[in-house]
Amino acid sequence: MSTPQPTPYAGDIDPQQAWEMLAGDPDAVMVDCRTQAEWTFVGIADLGELGKQVAYIEWNRFPGGFNDGFVEDLQAAGVRPDQPVVFLCRSGQRSIGAATLATEAGFARSYNITEGFEGPVGPSGHRDVAGWKVRGLPWRQG
Repeated sequence: MSTPQPTPYAGDIDPQQAWEMLAGDPDAVMVDCRTQAEWTFVGIADLGELGKQVAYIEWNRFPGGFNDGFVEDLQAAGVRPDQPVVFLCRSGQRSIGAATLATEAGFARSYNITEGFEGPVGPSGHRDVAGWKVRGLPWRQG
């Protein structure tokens, strides 16, 4: 059995662990780093019952590619370096880059939400095997 390699950020957590962190720590914040189109057409995490808002900061912009102002956008959204920050994308891949960059910028408690909002494509060809939505965590249309 291989030993998991350390991450260049605080760690990987699944969607349920992210929900528990957000519920249990008043300073914890979620950053959804998907695109405007994904927020609008796929849906968004709903943290209303926790009395929290999601910070929406695109990792990649359409058109245009990588968001060179990602760290500045984090700061502008009021995310502080001392807060636990959970990064959410579609499948847990872009959020790795976001958590890594945030950590390099001094946000030492940055976490990647594995599985993301929709999770990977399953055997049926749909994103229906894992993720925030599949786990039944609160969400709504954007």
